[in-house]
Amino acid sequence: MPEFLELLPPGKALSRLMSHLAQRTEAEEIATEQAFGRVTATRVLAPHPLPAFPRTTVDGYAVRAADTFGASDSLPAYLNLIGEVPMGAEAGFRLEPGQCAMIHTGGMLPSGADAVVMIEHTQAAAAGEVELLRAAAIGENVLKVGEDVAQGEEVIQAGTRLRPAEIGGLMALGITRLMVARLPRVGILSSGDEVVPPEVTPGPGQVRDVNAYTLSALVEAAGGLAVRYGIIPDNQADMMAAAERSLHECDLVVITAGSSASTRDLTALVINELGEPGVLVHGVNVRPGKPTILAVCGGKAVIGLPGNPVSALVIAGLFVVPVIEFCLGVRQVRPRPAVWARLAINLPSQAGREDWFPVRLVPAVDGYRAEPVFGKSNLIFHLAQADGLVRIPADANGLAAGELVEVFFI
Repeated sequence: MPEFLELLPPGKALSRLMSHLAQRTEAEEIATEQAFGRVTATRVLAPHPLPAFPRTTVDGYAVRAADTFGASDSLPAYLNLIGEVPMGAEAGFRLEPGQCAMIHTGGMLPSGADAVVMIEHTQAAAAGEVELLRAAAIGENVLKVGEDVAQGEEVIQAGTRLRPAEIGGLMALGITRLMVARLPRVGILSSGDEVVPPEVTPGPGQVRDVNAYTLSALVEAAGGLAVRYGIIPDNQADMMAAAERSLHECDLVVITAGSSASTRDLTALVINELGEPGVLVHGVNVRPGKPTILAVCGGKAVIGLPGNPVSALVIAGLFVVPVIEFCLGVRQVRPRPAVWARLAINLPSQAGREDWFPVRLVPAVDGYRAEPVFGKSNLIFHLAQADGLVRIPADANGLAAGELVEVFFI
């Protein structure tokens, strides 16, 4: 077992954890309309081109571009109006030289047409005749067949987390069912003789379980399925039984509390007996959350989080979320939502340690001002009052007032 509380930088600690994980993503088929936020298990190919027919992007007149060359306000072109293109159907006629047809946004271009002149650049002339005040280039105001995607083209890679745009694109291609990664089950164990369920009135020296519920919300936001195993007493037999069960039933196990240097803290001992290689990291050089445990047992990650709610939530964002994404087979990790803001006051920090500070965003003339929310790591409502977190890198002694900082939303 590694030296107790041997501190590693967060990036190095995560790399060590991930290097021991075994990829075993499982797939299931679901309805596309229910796939928002899910991760594709296979790549998706377009069954047909999109658009499947040439269509206009504006209201106006379908024309042969050659008939409009040279047209201007001072020297208009005149074309014979031969009809109107019906929406949702073919025109039923062909444009010959010197002819045009009225067409509406989304309408299918009639045969012979290769451009559309916006209605704003036309006016009525004699009966059955249209005056064009602007020339049109070939393809102007037109979507060509396959301009969005070609038939057989890969439109979504495997390992892509689906957003509204992808859902819409799949529906446009008629793909109403698809294969996605099964939601990884994340077992959450709370520990401590002093912890009671939220519905219980705490007695002297007792506190309600906060972490199981904040972590459940974080897990589900990341794409996992939270499985709570209740509150485990501070004894090795009960902790081992609960840990073994959750490891058997889940893809990732998270244990809160019991990770610091205390004779009653059994988490590291229990985790190290769950399977090889066991504890890989015990102690991360970060605040809050230094006494973090990272382990792999039988190919599955087991993470021990500090008991303080703020520490547990910050550390879970750094380590639990990446493991969930690994279990899902996410290949393209998009940037975390963030905004730039001016720091309101100086933020001191200890060099050599990465610090994360909660801040509140306040609108300012030049964007936002980031106001630190100070509080100890067991005060959950101090974190609830914040909009995001500011990272102070390990090689800095702090951040200066007025400095532009990146605020990561929580």
